[in-house]
Amino acid sequence: MNDEPDSSASEDLGADFATALAQGWLPIREVSRQTGVNAITLRAWERRYGLIVPHRTPKGHRLFSPEHVQRIQSILTWINRGVAVSKVKPLLDTAQPPDEPLEDEWQRQRHALALAVTQLAERQVDHLVNQAMALYPPWTVCEQLLLPLLAELQTRWQGQFGAQLEQVFFYSWLRSKFGSRVYHNNRQLHGAPLLLVNHSQLPQEPHLWLTAWLASSADCPVEVFDAPLPAGELALAVERLKARAVLLYSSNALNLSQLPRQLNAVDCPIIIAGPAVSIHHARLSTDVSMTNVTWAEDPLCAHAELNRRALL
Repeated sequence: MNDEPDSSASEDLGADFATALAQGWLPIREVSRQTGVNAITLRAWERRYGLIVPHRTPKGHRLFSPEHVQRIQSILTWINRGVAVSKVKPLLDTAQPPDEPLEDEWQRQRHALALAVTQLAERQVDHLVNQAMALYPPWTVCEQLLLPLLAELQTRWQGQFGAQLEQVFFYSWLRSKFGSRVYHNNRQLHGAPLLLVNHSQLPQEPHLWLTAWLASSADCPVEVFDAPLPAGELALAVERLKARAVLLYSSNALNLSQLPRQLNAVDCPIIIAGPAVSIHHARLSTDVSMTNVTWAEDPLCAHAELNRRALL
C-alpha cells in the first residue's frame, strides 16, 4: 500500500481522520516524535515483523493508540538489551523474560563493521549501516552501534601499522554518509538552522557528524562547518544564518582565556560538546562568564541537551 498519506498534514486528511484524532488516535508523525522512532522504521517494523499493527483509515492512513506507543517503548527496551528486532515479537508476548542469555546482536554487528573497515570494504560498511538505519531509530544506532564501534576502533588503532589508513577511510566514509543525509533532510526542512562547528584539531570529526545526523533526524535544519572559525567570525556566521543555536564540538583542549570573549558576542544558545568538556570539567562547572553556554560530552548528551533546551 502507498505510504505517502502518512506524511500529509492532518488538516488535509478529511473528516474521518480528524474525528479519529479527536478520539485520541495518533498519526505516525506524532508517534515518531514521542518515541524517537522515525516513520520509515515504524513501517518496517509493521511490514517485516508484525511488531505493530496500527489502525488504518479508509484512505490508508496509519493511526496509533496510546497502547501502540507503549508497545513501541517495549520494543526499544528489548533492542537496547541487545536483541535483534527480528527476535523481539515473541518476547513482547511473553510475560517472563527468557531463561537463557540473549545473543548480543549489536556486538555481532559491530564486529562485522569493524572487519569491513579493516578490509576497506566501503560497500559492506555502507550495507551494514543501511541495514541498521532501516530497522532502528537514529539514537539507538548511535548508542548501540556507531559510538561503541568508534571507541573500539580508536583503541585498536593505537600504535598499529595501517591505523591511519583505516581511520582516514572510515572517517571519510562517515562524513560523506551523514553529510549526505543532512543535505537531503535540509532540502525538506525550513526554519532557523542549528550551526555545528568542528572546533577540533581533528579533521572530519566523526562525533560532530553523528551529532549533526541526530539533530537532522529530529527534523532540525543543520549547517556544519567542518573547521574552526576565527575569533569574531562565529558571531558573523550566526547573524547571517540566523542560527537557532551553536554547537562547538572539540576533542582537544580549548583556549579558555579567549573563549568567553568569542562566545559572548554570539546572540543565541551555545553548547560545547566533546571530550573538551571532560578536559575542562572543573573550570567549566564554575565559570560564570559564559551565561548562555551549556555542556555535553558526546553526541547523545548533545542531542539530549538540545531537546532539554527545546532547540529541536
